[in-house]
Amino acid sequence: MSIEAKLLHLQAIQNLLAPYRYLYCVDLEATCDEIGESESPRPLAVVTDQMETIEIGLVVIDLETLEIVDEFQRFVRPQINPNLTDFCKQLTSIQQTDVDGAGIYVEVGQELGEFIARYPNAAWASWGDYDARQLERDAGFAACPSLLSGLQHFNVRKWHKGLYDQPKSLKQTVESLGLEWLGTHHRGIDDARNVASIVKEMLG
Repeated sequence: MSIEAKLLHLQAIQNLLAPYRYLYCVDLEATCDEIGESESPRPLAVVTDQMETIEIGLVVIDLETLEIVDEFQRFVRPQINPNLTDFCKQLTSIQQTDVDGAGIYVEVGQELGEFIARYPNAAWASWGDYDARQLERDAGFAACPSLLSGLQHFNVRKWHKGLYDQPKSLKQTVESLGLEWLGTHHRGIDDARNVASIVKEMLG
């Protein structure tokens, strides 16, 4: 990709963000299951249509200064599949006690609503479109509006692909940009911090 094309792409991203003061970088972890290579065939304990959010991580970037100004992290107690699978616990490092002591989706949603009210005029972004789809799925289960409904969503993975050609995983992208990986992979708040690092690097 030519330098001119990259500059045009970067300008397009900046134009998209121009109306907003804040950008929420969001990452969700959800109930999940997968059959290991050494396992005998069995039904999945959690199918895709029943995945529920178990952690919400959100990092607030002030777009005027490109500084991180606040964070929000909560575990969420799942209702359909309240017991986490071994696969989910190993993937995310989230343990059963973390979610057993957490609020349900609607309760955490109220806390999040109060938090983001302090940072109005915002859009939100995630690595890919999974998080946006998961919020809609959760809203359907809880029969409530999606937690970030009404806010514009941006796909940081697409932004990055437009600047650097090759799509990579979140961890590969952080490392390819020469940034320090923060925390534990597949933990909501840590992945949200790493998405924020990528955004700051692209816009800085």
